[in-house]
Amino acid sequence: MPTLLITTDYLTPGDEVDNHLTSLGFTTRHDPMGAQRTADQLITALDGVTGALVANEPLTAEVLGQAPLLRAVVRTGVGYDSVDVDAASRLGISVSNLPGVNANAVAEYTIGLLLVQARDLVGMAAGVAAGGWPRRDGFELRGKMLGIIGRGAVAQRTRFLAEALGLNVPQGLPLEELLRVSDFVSIHTALTDRTRHLIDATALARMKPTAHLINTARGGIVDEHALAEAVRTGRIAGAALDVTETEPLPTGSVLRDVAGITVFSHMAGQTAEARRDAGMKGARELVAALAGHPAHAVTGPR
Repeated sequence: MPTLLITTDYLTPGDEVDNHLTSLGFTTRHDPMGAQRTADQLITALDGVTGALVANEPLTAEVLGQAPLLRAVVRTGVGYDSVDVDAASRLGISVSNLPGVNANAVAEYTIGLLLVQARDLVGMAAGVAAGGWPRRDGFELRGKMLGIIGRGAVAQRTRFLAEALGLNVPQGLPLEELLRVSDFVSIHTALTDRTRHLIDATALARMKPTAHLINTARGGIVDEHALAEAVRTGRIAGAALDVTETEPLPTGSVLRDVAGITVFSHMAGQTAEARRDAGMKGARELVAALAGHPAHAVTGPR
């Protein structure tokens, strides 16, 4: 029977996804992604595997080239920057993502981060935990300007929720103007060669000194050294980041111990509802891809 590798850590043997795949005659192999794996470890994990339902493993050209039976890879999420799509296309391996699968979860989380920044919720809770009783003024979201970078499902859902709270969400502005007028800038775009370090020192210098940056997309879109300097010097007011360039956040990261920067553990899309949807949609997409009919392939013609 064809063997399928499952590395997404919330998918487990005997769950709904596993039962669906085994009922179709597949053999499943669960190998959850923990700490960053080496290329050799990934090559070993893919040995004898025909299809893979994966988390954020770096599926490089080297790794894919050592998986001769592999025919299809499905990311249980939206981003697929961890997969060398060009190499996969050359090797005849279909690669799919699941566009929009966690859009509502990420949008709700983004609104939460706006509130965290506007009311300094993390700082207030830390003050109480330390024995104090801080009571500093925050500010309301109503009437503020939210600049959204991106046009996909998450961006659209975030705009809907933000406008329901009374935020103004401009559309169609050039990036330079969007940065200049926004009280919050929220990133919802893919990481590509064009968007890597899109938010650099120059971009941050265009923002209001009272503005906050929110990133729930990919860490590499933000130049972390430039951001740390901008917040430390008061060039912008702060940032809430769900993603970083290296995850987990390294002990020596420049983002640590910068007052005004709060880092979370890449959890924007992690709700029970989004995970269940991603698992089942990912399983169905993998089966379809192995049959030659992927609905969401990001690879080119084979």
